[in-house]
Amino acid sequence: MKLHIGCGERYLPGYKHYDGRNVGEHIDYVGEADDLSMFEDNSLEEIYACHLLKHFGRHDVDRVLKIWYTKITTTTTKKKKGGGGGILRIAVLDFASKIKAYEKFHDMEKIMGLLYGGQNYEYNYHHAGFDFNYLKQKLENIGFTDIKRYDWKEFLPEGYDDFSRAYLPHMDIENGILMSLNIIAKKL
Repeated sequence: MKLHIGCGERYLPGYKHYDGRNVGEHIDYVGEADDLSMFEDNSLEEIYACHLLKHFGRHDVDRVLKIWYTKITTTTTKKKKGGGGGILRIAVLDFASKIKAYEKFHDMEKIMGLLYGGQNYEYNYHHAGFDFNYLKQKLENIGFTDIKRYDWKEFLPEGYDDFSRAYLPHMDIENGILMSLNIIAKKL
């Protein structure tokens, strides 16, 4: 099973959908992202978490990643390019991109939501920040391997919009700054 944690109102074909809010018919499971007790250990082929980890306190990030790690399988039913093992596909705001955006625009209003969240519902506050090296080290410490960036264009279906493809200015793929740090890691 592939699990999209923190999916919100977005339906991603091929995944089961898990969110803290029951926001649509596509939601298969309602629960907190740090409580996957309804799933057996080593049972999920993939976890996809898009811009979810930032909503946990910085001292909770390791605990959450460990929970996700225990639920991901070490084997897969399908042969994957690069070998077997389950994967964590994670997207977070890229701290380096936030700095680039501020240096380019010198406009706090443009980056306020990136820094602190939309703050328009209970879960929409940011508590942690990441760059590639920081998140890679956390993933390695837990046991993930083969940690690298992925291109959202090679993952998302045509026309699918989620925060893994967040640009500033919004949706300006040609001239904007990609604000999302998209990482894939394996559990072997």
